Amino acid sequence: MFRYVLKKIFYSMLVLAGVVIVLTFLFFRFIGRDGKAVYEMTGQNTDQKTVERIRKEYALDQPVGVQMLLYLNDLSPLSLHSVNPGAPSFAAPGKYRAIVLFSVSGYRVLLKVPYFRRSYQTNREVSSIISDVLPTTIILALAAIFFATVAGILTGIVCAFYNNTWIDRLLLFLSTTGMAVPSFFAAILISWLLGFVLHRYTGLMPWGNLYAIDDFTGEKHLRISNLILPAFTLGIRPLSVIIQLTRQSLLEIMRKDYIRTAKAKGVSPATVLMRHTLRNTLNPLITAVSGWMGGLLAGAVFVEYIFGWKGIGKEIVDGLQKLDYPVVMGCVITVAMMFVLINIIVDLLYGWVDPRVSS
Repeated sequence: MFRYVLKKIFYSMLVLAGVVIVLTFLFFRFIGRDGKAVYEMTGQNTDQKTVERIRKEYALDQPVGVQMLLYLNDLSPLSLHSVNPGAPSFAAPGKYRAIVLFSVSGYRVLLKVPYFRRSYQTNREVSSIISDVLPTTIILALAAIFFATVAGILTGIVCAFYNNTWIDRLLLFLSTTGMAVPSFFAAILISWLLGFVLHRYTGLMPWGNLYAIDDFTGEKHLRISNLILPAFTLGIRPLSVIIQLTRQSLLEIMRKDYIRTAKAKGVSPATVLMRHTLRNTLNPLITAVSGWMGGLLAGAVFVEYIFGWKGIGKEIVDGLQKLDYPVVMGCVITVAMMFVLINIIVDLLYGWVDPRVSS
C-alpha cells in the first residue's frame, strides 16, 4: 500500500510538472506576446526604456528556457535563490515567505510557500487573487454535484422501475441530450430562457455573484438565488451520467437471485429498494461523483463567465483577455492541483476498499 501511495504521488507530480511546462511554452513561446503584455501594463504610449525596465523586472528578457526554470523555482516548495544581484531571478529577496535552510556556493536553499508571482494588471499577489475567488468556485461545484447526485439517483430509480416504458425512454433521451450539449451552449440557453425570458416567473437573474455589494455602504449580502442557474447548468452533464449509471446498476441488481427471494418472501418494494438494491449501487455512484468533482472545477470556466459568477473560471477568462499571464497560469495550475489531489484521494480510497487495486 505504501508503494502504491508513493507511485500515485510521483505520477501526480509529473502531471503537474507537465501542466506548468506546457503552459509556460504556450504563453511565452507559441503566443509570443510578452511585449504586448508589457504595453497592457503600462499603456501604448510608454517609452522603450520603461518597457525594457519592466521586461527585466519580470524576467521577460530572459530566454524561454530560463523563464521556465525561474517559474518552476518560484512554484517549488524548495527553491534555489542566488545572493548575486546580477543573477537572473524573478523574485527578489523579501518577496518569498520563506525560511533559509542553508547556503552553498553563493546560493540559498529556501523552504517556502509556492509563489505564483504578481498580477500584471493589479500588482496583487496571484495567491491572494486565487484565495478570493476559489471558495466561490468550490461552492458552485459542490452545489452542482449535490444537485446532480440527488436528482440523478431519483431519476435513475424511476427509469429502472419503469424500464422499457415511454417514461424510461423519455428520461434516457433527455439524459443523453444533456451529455451531448456543451456546457457553454447550455449556459447561454438557460441564462436566456430562465433568467431573461421567464424571469417574471422564476425570479432568477441571468447573471450574478454569490455576494451582492451595496453601492452605498459597501456591505456584502448573500444571494443564494444567484447560485441556482449556474449550479443547475454545471450539474447537467454529471446528472446525465448518474441517471444512466443508477438505472443500469439497479437493473443488474434487480436480476440477482437474492432480490427475487426477497420479493418472494413478501418484502415490500420500498424495503427491497432501500435495504438491498440501492445500497449495492452506492460504490459505482461514489466513483462517478468523486470523479466528476475535479472535472466540475475545470468545466466551470465558461459557466462562470457567462453567468458572471466571480470564481476561478471567470478569473482565467479575464486574465486571458488582459494578457495577465501570472493570473491565468496560477489559476490553471491551482485547478490542476485540485484535480490531481481529488484523483489521489479517490485512488487511495479504492486501494483501501479493494486491496486488489493497489497490488
